Amino acid sequence: MSPERRADGLPGDGRELRYLALGDSYTIGESVAPGLRWPQQLVERLRGDGVAIADPQIVAVTGWTTDELSAGMDAATLVPPYDLVSLSIGVNNQYRGRDMQNYRREFAALLQRAIALAGRRAQRVFVVSIPDWGVTRFGRESGRDVAAIARELDAFNAINREEAQRERVAWADVAATSRAAGADAAELADDGLHPSGRQYTAWLATIIPAARAALSSP
Repeated sequence: MSPERRADGLPGDGRELRYLALGDSYTIGESVAPGLRWPQQLVERLRGDGVAIADPQIVAVTGWTTDELSAGMDAATLVPPYDLVSLSIGVNNQYRGRDMQNYRREFAALLQRAIALAGRRAQRVFVVSIPDWGVTRFGRESGRDVAAIARELDAFNAINREEAQRERVAWADVAATSRAAGADAAELADDGLHPSGRQYTAWLATIIPAARAALSSP
């Protein structure tokens, strides 16, 4: 028997859905209150739409690269299948100068794990792109070439977009939003690097459609 659906396609059987968010500092919401993290904001927005969904289970640590996220998943208590899984990882691969083809291999493996955790339902997974940290106050004061940072992040995002498309997984692009925010103090946390809750709210403009499409799928 298939679960009951509302007119908009979202689950409507009253069962509380389970959401797993995989990532790094952006997913854990470094330097912002827990309620301002984008996964938590996403859940609150879905609840406002009448979707019964639990608080997100977050497996993310500031500074993690793709291999470190994989190790973190190994150590975490994960109980699949999840109704929704998000994956956002790669900024620290770029920051540390990691090889892009290595990123592709490790990201593709993580995406396969995310799909498995969603009960082998690729349509229940979505990928969030890497924001541009070079435009932030920290980035501008780092002494690094911000134009080069942008080019490299575009290349990393091209990889995670291609891998998402290969698996028919939704992809939400937040890079443009981060670049529009730039070094505006209101858009950044106190560390001058990570997004503020306000910027994470702006990210939802692209994340919510991806999440809603995922939840509307069988």
